[in-house]
Amino acid sequence: MSKLVIVESPAKAKNIKGYLGKGYEVIASMGHVRDLPAARLSVDIDNNFSPKYAVIKGKENFVKELKKKADKADFIYLATDPDREGEAISWHLATLLELDLNEKNRVTFNEITKRGVTEGMAAPRTIDIDLVDAQQARRILDRLIGYKLSPFISQKIRRGLSAGRVQSVALRLIVDREEEIRAFNPKEYWTVDAKFTNPPSKKVFPAAVYSKNGEKIKITRKEESDAVLADLKDSEYTVASVKKGTRKKSPTPPFITSTLQQEASRRLSFQARRTMKAAQELYEGVDVAGMGTVGLITYMRTDSLRISEEARAAGNRYIAEIYGEKYLPKKPRYYKSRGNVQDGHEAIRPSMPNVTPESVKNSLTSDQYKIYKLIWERFIASLMENCIQETVKVEIAAGDYILTTTGYTVKFDGFTALYEESKDDGQDEDSAPLPELEKGDILKLKSILGNQHFTQPPSRYTEASLTKALEENGVGRPSTYVTITSTILSREYVKRDGKQFVPTELGEAVTKLLKEKMPNIVNVKYTSKMEDDLDKIDSGDKDYIEMIRLYYDDFEEPLEQAKREMQGVKIKLKEEETDEICEKCGRKMVIKVGRFGKFLACPGYPECKNTKPLIYKTKAKCPECGGDVIEKKTKRGTSFYGCSNYPECNFMTWDTPSDEICPKCGKSLFRKRGNVLYCPDTEGCGFTKPVPRKKKDSTQE
Repeated sequence: MSKLVIVESPAKAKNIKGYLGKGYEVIASMGHVRDLPAARLSVDIDNNFSPKYAVIKGKENFVKELKKKADKADFIYLATDPDREGEAISWHLATLLELDLNEKNRVTFNEITKRGVTEGMAAPRTIDIDLVDAQQARRILDRLIGYKLSPFISQKIRRGLSAGRVQSVALRLIVDREEEIRAFNPKEYWTVDAKFTNPPSKKVFPAAVYSKNGEKIKITRKEESDAVLADLKDSEYTVASVKKGTRKKSPTPPFITSTLQQEASRRLSFQARRTMKAAQELYEGVDVAGMGTVGLITYMRTDSLRISEEARAAGNRYIAEIYGEKYLPKKPRYYKSRGNVQDGHEAIRPSMPNVTPESVKNSLTSDQYKIYKLIWERFIASLMENCIQETVKVEIAAGDYILTTTGYTVKFDGFTALYEESKDDGQDEDSAPLPELEKGDILKLKSILGNQHFTQPPSRYTEASLTKALEENGVGRPSTYVTITSTILSREYVKRDGKQFVPTELGEAVTKLLKEKMPNIVNVKYTSKMEDDLDKIDSGDKDYIEMIRLYYDDFEEPLEQAKREMQGVKIKLKEEETDEICEKCGRKMVIKVGRFGKFLACPGYPECKNTKPLIYKTKAKCPECGGDVIEKKTKRGTSFYGCSNYPECNFMTWDTPSDEICPKCGKSLFRKRGNVLYCPDTEGCGFTKPVPRKKKDSTQE
């Protein structure tokens, strides 16, 4: 018998074929084969929101070939990804190939290993129509909102704009945060900070003034700080009390999609797209020396914290062997997933816990290794015993004042022997260990100073913190967050400032318009409720057509009212002025956006109609001909750099030009990945130098 297995990606097809052997043909659909055509609404609103699917442009020949293979096969397995989107792809394939939807031809693989594939093939089932309906409901709602709302904001603000069910809420969070920062009124406060030793120990430790005459002290001005310092002059500092305690620090759960993206952003400075690309490759399979091609992690799009008992046992064996039995908790630790999570999936974990990152490092790319190491360490640490810390709080008496300090020592390192979750910027670090102190000890003062501080506004969102906020508010799904951030960046609603998202004037104008005219679309709680209702379709607790009708009615009426109220109204944005001088009239040219993107135009229109292409000139010079190095964009919007004298000069690089000059040959230096400046001189100058990382300002609170 010949059996046809259809998966989504070629890499996965090749690896699964290797496990299945003879009698099976495995082919890849390359994602969706049918979708709602973009050229029209493709949803029949008057006929129960019936979708009008069509084969995706460019896949017609593939579908013809697929049908030929299906006709020759004795049996067809639909083995697309084990999630809502994968279920929908299987349904579309079944519809195109005219398969019986009551037939058990749907198989899923939580991991691409021999065991994972064997277990998946041994448990075929019918297509889960509830999952398919949930995907359709999302797709149809997104199409209705995007197709009807995007033209409205484009007409009122600028052509080519878009709005969306989740995208617009994400943008609102960023804009609201920026408004909080602008409205923030910093308040001055002071601390009086001292440093001591406890002779004969030379270890220096800090303490701060806490109270006077038993009441907590609040210092708001320099004069008050100086008064405290004057009171403490020539004081004797005596340990008044030492309170010791014990605290447990538990490991964080294994990763789900959103936490993997957040931790990779914090620890590795990876954008979500880069993280998910490496994770996808690790799931689909890599060629590992001595093992062949194998999937190293389980499926990477999941909200579930469940892990299989087999994986737990394998992880426990590794911990016992390498760290010892004392690093295993006496009672297994189980993590509880959030509500409305399908526990058919597992958390993201290594498919073979005994395969350490170091053992496969030489078989992986740099990104694959870093992500695998993160996933492996997080999983193993999640199974380990708590870290036990002995805490100490010390009060130091000086006249009418009490100074306090806290610290801790590690009694048992537990899971921290392997891994600790990194912290967001601005989060306080734990206090450091203190020297041995006892009540009555007389301390030696090393220094005492008054330090001025100002309260700080909330931080702007980063990709990690925005992902966390969306997840905590129940907006969207982790698998879609990459697309959301990419969209608001590509639409120029926000821009990056380092890791932070800063809203542009355009992004703020779009949000303001939607808040005024379509408040539900940017309402966090409303969008969260919509997500909950979509999840109820998954479980069969809600009819997807009724759900679409409810939210569409809520959407259509205010949109039509907004169109009536804003008839003939155009929101004008401030045009960005450049240093480029119009050679026809002498004015400074401005950046405008047209049908084919940005261009330079004279602000004197219609008297002066001069326009030019927009070229971003860097301060670097071409190492080959000395011309200006300019920034260019690929069709996908990725920046690269080339010589302004093209096509006479073909110099091109992906590396970022810097303002620095090579000290050996005088040519411009470029920055490559790894934060290294280098000279691209083709004659072999070879100069390089690392770029020092900026130190954090320790005075910021």
